[in-house]
Amino acid sequence: MSTNDTHPQVLDGEPTKTTTYLRDTATAVIQSFTPINKIHQHLCAFHFYSYDMTRQVEAHHYCGHVNEEMRQCLIYDRPEKKGRLIGLEYIISENLYLTLPDEEKILWHSHLYEVKSGLLLLPNVPSPIHCKDMELVCKTYGKVFHFWQVDKGHSLPYGIPQLMMSFTRDGQIYDHLVQSCAQRLGIDFEKERKSREYMTGPAHGIHPLANGGGKGLETRLREVELKHDAPPSSATGVSV
Repeated sequence: MSTNDTHPQVLDGEPTKTTTYLRDTATAVIQSFTPINKIHQHLCAFHFYSYDMTRQVEAHHYCGHVNEEMRQCLIYDRPEKKGRLIGLEYIISENLYLTLPDEEKILWHSHLYEVKSGLLLLPNVPSPIHCKDMELVCKTYGKVFHFWQVDKGHSLPYGIPQLMMSFTRDGQIYDHLVQSCAQRLGIDFEKERKSREYMTGPAHGIHPLANGGGKGLETRLREVELKHDAPPSSATGVSV
């Protein structure tokens, strides 16, 4: 089975037309996609909504290094041609995380449990390469926002971006979610766990403010006064 049956794909809109496909093919030849071409790896992981651990989703990250201490990832609901772009994640080193103000630190999650449990991995990558990268990720922190609430069956990305978190201990993730992924991608999560027993996390331990500081965090919009009386300082008068 090649699709993510945990959250079936439902899309609004008519199928892509042949003319659109031909136009896309032409622009692909002409234009440059330098930022996208920096993507160098596929990470499979699981997230939950930071205010509701019962809402859990499979997340496929397509990542590129900004530099040695930061990666940025596009997140899709499945590793297929028709995968939906549902969010993004920034991954930073412990050194960078420690420079963040406290009100920012709570938005980031640790990767130690994700890696050591086997729940975060690089599908189809040979073990020696896989382990070397996981040794690094094990010490990092990530900040994730999802834009498309696929677990609710939404056919379009409704609502505002939602902060997501990762699991931090056994017993939190649903077994059926893990088993579904394992069957589709041919992953032995228990084997991955055993191969990572030697790995270590951040040098200073997981920061107490990480992972929401152990509390739920909900992203909300609030109405504020729109400041519109004074024009921008750079604005100039125009007569028509």
